[in-house]
Amino acid sequence: MHRGFFNSIEQKTGVSMEEIFALANAIQHADFTNEKQVRKIVRRVGKISKRQITQELEDKIVQSIIQDGDSLDFDKITKMMK
Repeated sequence: MHRGFFNSIEQKTGVSMEEIFALANAIQHADFTNEKQVRKIVRRVGKISKRQITQELEDKIVQSIIQDGDSLDFDKITKMMK
């Protein structure tokens, strides 16, 4: 892809493309039935998005992801984080 596109995303989000690609790679290779892996990803997303995720919210998100297993419902997770 064009470097200008990546620069635009970095400027708008404040997140480097390296971080985005690393997160995408982690998600792509994650076992969403493994609680430890899911917690690590949830914490990483919180850190990248600069959102404070309480332990209670983390628990809810993790349980939701583990219950859904292979099918990840991003809309459901997004609503939890609002």
